[in-house]
Amino acid sequence: MFSNLDQDKARLMRMATYASTTVAVSLIIIKLVAWFMTGSVSLLATLMDSCLDALASILNLVAVHHALAPADKAHRFGHGKAEALAGLGQATFITGSALFLVLEAVSHLMNPEPITSMSVGVWVMIVSVLATMGLLMFQKHVINKTNSTAIKADHMHYKTDLLVNISVIVALLLAYYGWLGFDPLFAIGIAAYILYSAWEIAKESLDLLMDRELPDEERERIKAIVRNHPEARGMHDLRTRRSGTTTFIQLHLELDDCLTLMQAHTISDAVEELIRTEYPDSEVIIHEDPASLKEPLPDFAA
Repeated sequence: MFSNLDQDKARLMRMATYASTTVAVSLIIIKLVAWFMTGSVSLLATLMDSCLDALASILNLVAVHHALAPADKAHRFGHGKAEALAGLGQATFITGSALFLVLEAVSHLMNPEPITSMSVGVWVMIVSVLATMGLLMFQKHVINKTNSTAIKADHMHYKTDLLVNISVIVALLLAYYGWLGFDPLFAIGIAAYILYSAWEIAKESLDLLMDRELPDEERERIKAIVRNHPEARGMHDLRTRRSGTTTFIQLHLELDDCLTLMQAHTISDAVEELIRTEYPDSEVIIHEDPASLKEPLPDFAA
């Protein structure tokens, strides 16, 4: 069963997926109308991006629902990696939209078309900017509370959307009052940034799926917590990984040889509690070793 804290986090994560899906679908509708009225390729770029945002957000919604399911007999470590799979799916969607956008932009660069109803396009993009900013603030709040991989991936590509929307406003104004080539050139620049965003999302998701260690600064932080306990004589073989919102931490704790099993267990529990204080969403496994029996280990296991 989930604790009240876990239930609050699950509620926030679900609300974030509902919010992103609602924003994406709403923006699709208004951008579709605006694109028909203006014919802007930059606006088409944001329309395609919003379509893929909606698909990615729906994928996120399903993935988060699955990731929040409690551990069972077949999945003893829970279902947290569903979030990383959703991140890979988002990266795929975003990459597809960027490549399509490049093709459209090159076509319009070679055969420029005048932009009509420019004011409609600008107002639609202003609405998009405001809606996206509101969503980003809510997502940031959810990330701070949950550290969800799926919501972080969603947040990252909506940050890209915010920059895209602002760029489109600039492109529309420049194209309307100056050279028509500004519109497709901005679209190509947007596509390049979208591809970069897709790579960042994919990289983080792959790190989670491949059980990459926590960053060095976090590993050092864990080591400092353990070594600061007065009864700890050292530690080795620290292993860490993340899955969904859970951090898994395993280590060997070196203690005085003369301690009884009960004394060693009590100290180990105290160290575990110290780690949990710093990493509340963690599962900690500590193996107690006599300090005199410490064996040299490869550098990667230090």
